[in-house]
Amino acid sequence: MEGGVRAGARLGRALEALLEEAGPHREALHAALSARRPGALLPFALLRKLLPRLRAPGSPLYLHELLEGSEIYFPEVVKPPRNPELVARLERIKARLANEEYRRITQNVSCQGPRQTGTLVDVGRQVRSVKAVVITVFNFIVTVAAAFTCTYLGSQYVFTEMAARVLAAVIVASVVGLAELYVMVRAVEGELGAL
Repeated sequence: MEGGVRAGARLGRALEALLEEAGPHREALHAALSARRPGALLPFALLRKLLPRLRAPGSPLYLHELLEGSEIYFPEVVKPPRNPELVARLERIKARLANEEYRRITQNVSCQGPRQTGTLVDVGRQVRSVKAVVITVFNFIVTVAAAFTCTYLGSQYVFTEMAARVLAAVIVASVVGLAELYVMVRAVEGELGAL
């Protein structure tokens, strides 16, 4: 069904007045309008052709004023049928995405996890973790203390005062400690990146 306008009172009067006028297109207009039975739709294309003729010179006649009281009908939009191949492909993609999301959600869930809580396996993992941290802290303390001691004892040949020897030893121990911290952070960052 094509769209159009069912003329209201104001549009009907304007069309009748247009039919009564004498003009070069009167016969064609009369044939187009008289062929339409009352209550039939006036196509948009015909209304577009008639609008310049409906406007009187010098009168501000607007389309919305002319269409007041009229009913406008738009043609129905017919949806084309969907391609069955496309529908099947979309279903496969949806299923694949759902499976990927399910795997992502359940990747850290294990059916053996609840049975192994409280066993020696967990204790062994925790002991290894604590052992690595204790060794790292002990290594840091020994390195800083050794740097302090070597600098303190070695500076007795350079400085004669005790304060200068202690200050030099603290500075060297601080530098060695910062270097050791930098190395530890890089190692931990590498381990976390491997996870």
